[in-house]
Amino acid sequence: MEGFKKFLFQGNLVQLAVAVVIGTVFANLITAFTEGFITPLIGIFGGIPTFADLYFEINGSRFMYGTFVDALVSFLITAAVLYFLVVLPLGKLMQRFVKAEEATTRPCPYCCSEIDKKAIRCSHCTSEVAAETV
Repeated sequence: MEGFKKFLFQGNLVQLAVAVVIGTVFANLITAFTEGFITPLIGIFGGIPTFADLYFEINGSRFMYGTFVDALVSFLITAAVLYFLVVLPLGKLMQRFVKAEEATTRPCPYCCSEIDKKAIRCSHCTSEVAAETV
């Protein structure tokens, strides 16, 4: 039971649970925004007040494609907001802090295997090579 409690209260698991809850609430917010503002705005130009009412029937079966259109618009808005307000800024921020790691090896001019930058003899073919200045 102790191991199970440790697993449940690990930092990553708790952070993941919080992220899922916040993501769900954010998705509901975007859906409400789409249905409350975006769909009627599009309806002004298209003459359709709400997409949720759109459907077609085949042999008495009703296909509510308007609900799908609302969900699609919600998805596109959510994806755009996440990309432009989270992914893009974090990507640029991470690029600033990532240091270019200097290579510690170089190819041997004789056998083309990787050797240490400071080496004066290849460990693979035992050829003498000039030490690279650092």
